[in-house]
Amino acid sequence: MVADKVKVTRLLKTARGQIDGMIKMIEEDRYCIDVSNQIAAAQAILGKANREILHAHLQGCVRDAFEKGDEADKAQKINEIISIIDRLDR
Repeated sequence: MVADKVKVTRLLKTARGQIDGMIKMIEEDRYCIDVSNQIAAAQAILGKANREILHAHLQGCVRDAFEKGDEADKAQKINEIISIIDRLDR
């Protein structure tokens, strides 16, 4: 993986902490809007981590496939990216 592992790990640990906090909020019967705001914040952090991973994938694996790979490898990388974009668009 070419992504900044320290940055991605920090983002994921932050999201994990937020999720733990949300569980506690639910257990404490906290105000729904407060919980919803925390969910949105965690989703934003996970999205940022995912973008970091995808940028690294494009700069590393996909670039390598287009510089060195055969046509089947190139097609596979394109299909992987299309699949990710389709899932993110839901």
